[in-house]
Amino acid sequence: MAPILRIMLVDDHMVVREGLKSILNAHPDMEVVGEASDGREAPAMVEELRPDVVVMDVSMPEMNGAEATMLIKNRNPQVRVVALTIHEDKGYLRQLLEAGASAYVLKIAAGEELVVAIRKAAAGGTYLDSSIAGEVVNRFVRRRSNAPNVTLSERETEVLQLIARGHSNKEIGDRLDIGVKTVETYRQRLMEKLDLGSRVDIVRYASRQGWLKDL
Repeated sequence: MAPILRIMLVDDHMVVREGLKSILNAHPDMEVVGEASDGREAPAMVEELRPDVVVMDVSMPEMNGAEATMLIKNRNPQVRVVALTIHEDKGYLRQLLEAGASAYVLKIAAGEELVVAIRKAAAGGTYLDSSIAGEVVNRFVRRRSNAPNVTLSERETEVLQLIARGHSNKEIGDRLDIGVKTVETYRQRLMEKLDLGSRVDIVRYASRQGWLKDL
Protein backbone atom coordinates (compact mmCIF):
# COMPACT_ATOMS: atom_id res chain seq x y z
CA MET A 1 0.00 0.00 0.00
CA ALA A 2 1.28 3.46 -0.95
CA PRO A 3 2.23 5.76 1.95
CA ILE A 4 -0.40 8.28 3.02
CA LEU A 5 0.23 11.80 1.77
CA ARG A 6 0.47 14.30 4.61
CA ILE A 7 -1.26 17.52 3.58
CA MET A 8 -1.36 20.94 5.19
CA LEU A 9 -4.00 23.55 4.32
CA VAL A 10 -3.33 27.30 4.25
CA ASP A 11 -6.42 29.47 3.80
CA ASP A 12 -7.80 32.41 5.75
CA HIS A 13 -11.40 31.13 5.50
CA MET A 14 -12.28 28.39 7.96
CA VAL A 15 -15.26 27.26 5.86
CA VAL A 16 -12.96 26.69 2.89
CA ARG A 17 -10.49 24.74 5.02
CA GLU A 18 -13.26 22.56 6.42
CA GLY A 19 -14.57 21.82 2.93
CA LEU A 20 -11.12 20.94 1.61
CA LYS A 21 -10.37 18.77 4.62
CA SER A 22 -13.58 16.82 4.07
CA ILE A 23 -12.76 16.29 0.39
CA LEU A 24 -9.15 15.22 0.95
CA ASN A 25 -9.66 13.04 4.03
CA ALA A 26 -12.24 11.06 2.05
CA HIS A 27 -9.35 9.64 0.01
CA PRO A 28 -7.52 6.75 1.71
CA ASP A 29 -4.12 7.92 0.47
CA MET A 30 -4.47 11.43 1.93
CA GLU A 31 -4.59 12.95 5.40
CA VAL A 32 -4.87 16.62 6.37
CA VAL A 33 -2.36 16.97 9.23
CA GLY A 34 -2.60 20.70 9.89
CA GLU A 35 -4.17 24.03 8.99
CA ALA A 36 -2.87 27.61 8.92
CA SER A 37 -5.18 30.60 8.73
CA ASP A 38 -2.71 32.94 7.02
CA GLY A 39 0.55 32.95 5.11
CA ARG A 40 2.65 34.16 8.01
CA GLU A 41 1.79 31.09 10.09
CA ALA A 42 2.51 28.65 7.31
CA PRO A 43 6.35 28.41 7.19
CA ALA A 44 6.71 27.66 10.91
CA MET A 45 3.89 25.09 10.76
CA VAL A 46 5.59 23.35 7.84
CA GLU A 47 8.77 23.11 9.93
CA GLU A 48 6.77 21.54 12.76
CA LEU A 49 4.45 19.21 10.84
CA ARG A 50 6.64 18.23 7.86
CA PRO A 51 3.80 17.73 5.37
CA ASP A 52 4.39 16.27 1.92
CA VAL A 53 2.11 18.79 0.22
CA VAL A 54 0.86 22.26 1.18
CA VAL A 55 -2.40 23.45 -0.39
CA MET A 56 -1.90 27.21 -0.45
CA ASP A 57 -4.51 29.92 -0.93
CA VAL A 58 -3.19 32.72 -3.12
CA SER A 59 -4.96 35.76 -1.64
CA MET A 60 -4.56 36.18 2.11
CA PRO A 61 -4.01 39.12 4.47
CA GLU A 62 -0.63 39.77 6.10
CA MET A 63 1.30 37.54 3.68
CA ASN A 64 0.00 36.21 0.38
CA GLY A 65 0.43 32.72 -1.02
CA ALA A 66 3.39 33.52 -3.25
CA GLU A 67 5.38 35.04 -0.40
CA ALA A 68 4.57 32.15 1.94
CA THR A 69 5.48 29.65 -0.78
CA MET A 70 8.86 31.30 -1.30
CA LEU A 71 9.67 31.06 2.42
CA ILE A 72 8.50 27.45 2.65
CA LYS A 73 10.51 26.33 -0.38
CA ASN A 74 13.59 28.19 0.81
CA ARG A 75 13.79 26.04 3.95
CA ASN A 76 11.94 22.91 2.80
CA PRO A 77 12.60 22.36 -0.91
CA GLN A 78 11.18 18.83 -0.69
CA VAL A 79 7.72 20.10 0.27
CA ARG A 80 5.41 20.45 -2.71
CA VAL A 81 3.03 23.42 -2.89
CA VAL A 82 -0.32 23.37 -4.68
CA ALA A 83 -1.71 26.88 -5.18
CA LEU A 84 -5.49 27.18 -4.88
CA THR A 85 -7.04 30.39 -6.14
CA ILE A 86 -10.08 32.16 -7.53
CA HIS A 87 -7.83 34.05 -9.94
CA GLU A 88 -7.35 33.15 -13.60
CA ASP A 89 -4.96 36.10 -13.90
CA LYS A 90 -1.69 34.92 -15.45
CA GLY A 91 0.25 37.31 -13.21
CA TYR A 92 -0.77 35.30 -10.15
CA LEU A 93 0.20 32.10 -11.92
CA ARG A 94 3.64 33.45 -12.79
CA GLN A 95 4.26 34.62 -9.22
CA LEU A 96 3.31 31.26 -7.73
CA LEU A 97 5.39 29.23 -10.18
CA GLU A 98 8.40 31.49 -9.68
CA ALA A 99 7.98 31.15 -5.92
CA GLY A 100 8.20 27.37 -6.26
CA ALA A 101 4.63 26.06 -6.48
CA SER A 102 4.20 22.78 -8.36
CA ALA A 103 0.52 23.14 -9.20
CA TYR A 104 -2.10 25.83 -9.75
CA VAL A 105 -5.79 24.97 -9.33
CA LEU A 106 -8.83 27.26 -9.52
CA LYS A 107 -11.16 27.12 -6.52
CA ILE A 108 -14.18 26.65 -8.78
CA ALA A 109 -12.61 23.34 -9.81
CA ALA A 110 -11.60 22.28 -6.30
CA GLY A 111 -12.54 18.64 -5.84
CA GLU A 112 -11.22 15.84 -7.96
CA GLU A 113 -9.03 18.25 -9.91
CA LEU A 114 -7.36 19.30 -6.66
CA VAL A 115 -6.85 15.64 -5.73
CA VAL A 116 -5.19 15.00 -9.10
CA ALA A 117 -2.99 18.07 -8.66
CA ILE A 118 -1.88 16.96 -5.18
CA ARG A 119 -0.97 13.47 -6.38
CA LYS A 120 0.98 14.82 -9.35
CA ALA A 121 2.82 17.35 -7.22
CA ALA A 122 3.66 14.74 -4.57
CA ALA A 123 5.08 12.49 -7.30
CA GLY A 124 7.41 15.27 -8.42
CA GLY A 125 5.34 16.52 -11.33
CA THR A 126 3.55 19.74 -12.12
CA TYR A 127 -0.09 20.53 -12.73
CA LEU A 128 -1.93 23.55 -14.12
CA ASP A 129 -5.69 23.92 -14.07
CA SER A 130 -7.04 22.69 -17.39
CA SER A 131 -8.79 26.01 -18.08
CA ILE A 132 -5.49 27.92 -18.26
CA ALA A 133 -2.78 25.36 -18.92
CA GLY A 134 -2.84 25.53 -22.72
CA GLU A 135 -2.35 29.29 -22.78
CA VAL A 136 0.59 29.61 -20.49
CA VAL A 137 2.82 26.55 -20.40
CA ASN A 138 4.87 27.46 -23.47
CA ARG A 139 5.05 31.16 -22.60
CA PHE A 140 6.13 30.92 -19.01
CA VAL A 141 9.64 32.26 -18.51
CA ARG A 142 11.20 32.43 -15.10
CA ARG A 143 11.80 36.06 -14.26
CA ARG A 144 14.79 37.07 -12.22
CA SER A 145 15.21 40.34 -10.36
CA ASN A 146 18.93 40.94 -10.04
CA ALA A 147 20.99 43.98 -9.18
CA PRO A 148 24.55 42.74 -8.59
CA ASN A 149 26.22 46.16 -8.69
CA VAL A 150 23.93 47.88 -6.18
CA THR A 151 25.35 48.53 -2.72
CA LEU A 152 22.94 48.83 0.21
CA SER A 153 23.54 50.72 3.42
CA GLU A 154 23.31 48.88 6.74
CA ARG A 155 19.89 50.40 7.46
CA GLU A 156 18.61 49.60 3.96
CA THR A 157 19.70 46.00 4.42
CA GLU A 158 17.94 45.80 7.80
CA VAL A 159 14.68 47.14 6.34
CA LEU A 160 14.83 44.84 3.32
CA GLN A 161 15.51 41.77 5.47
CA LEU A 162 12.55 42.55 7.73
CA ILE A 163 10.23 43.11 4.76
CA ALA A 164 11.34 39.80 3.27
CA ARG A 165 10.67 38.03 6.58
CA GLY A 166 7.06 39.18 6.48
CA HIS A 167 7.07 42.02 9.03
CA SER A 168 4.56 44.85 8.59
CA ASN A 169 5.66 48.47 8.23
CA LYS A 170 4.62 49.14 11.83
CA GLU A 171 6.57 46.14 13.14
CA ILE A 172 9.65 47.24 11.20
CA GLY A 173 9.29 50.80 12.52
CA ASP A 174 8.98 49.59 16.11
CA ARG A 175 11.95 47.27 15.73
CA LEU A 176 14.24 49.90 14.19
CA ASP A 177 12.81 52.85 16.13
CA ILE A 178 11.74 54.74 13.01
CA GLY A 179 8.35 55.96 11.82
CA VAL A 180 5.99 54.03 9.54
CA LYS A 181 6.31 56.76 6.88
CA THR A 182 10.09 56.34 6.99
CA VAL A 183 9.72 52.58 6.49
CA GLU A 184 7.44 53.21 3.50
CA THR A 185 10.03 55.59 2.06
CA TYR A 186 12.77 52.98 2.50
CA ARG A 187 10.57 50.32 0.87
CA GLN A 188 9.81 52.48 -2.17
CA ARG A 189 13.42 53.59 -2.55
CA LEU A 190 14.74 50.03 -2.25
CA MET A 191 12.30 48.66 -4.81
CA GLU A 192 13.36 51.35 -7.26
CA LYS A 193 17.06 50.91 -6.45
CA LEU A 194 16.95 47.13 -6.92
CA ASP A 195 14.37 47.14 -9.71
CA LEU A 196 11.95 45.00 -7.69
CA GLY A 197 8.30 45.02 -8.68
CA SER A 198 6.57 43.38 -5.73
CA ARG A 199 7.05 41.94 -2.26
CA VAL A 200 7.52 38.52 -3.86
CA ASP A 201 10.53 39.98 -5.70
CA ILE A 202 11.88 41.24 -2.37
CA VAL A 203 11.58 37.75 -0.86
CA ARG A 204 13.26 36.25 -3.91
CA TYR A 205 16.11 38.77 -3.70
CA ALA A 206 16.54 38.10 0.03
CA SER A 207 16.61 34.37 -0.61
CA ARG A 208 19.41 34.76 -3.16
CA GLN A 209 21.38 36.81 -0.63
CA GLY A 210 21.06 33.97 1.89
CA TRP A 211 19.14 36.14 4.39
CA LEU A 212 16.32 33.64 4.93
CA LYS A 213 18.29 30.51 5.73
CA ASP A 214 17.67 30.73 9.46
CA LEU A 215 13.87 30.96 9.14
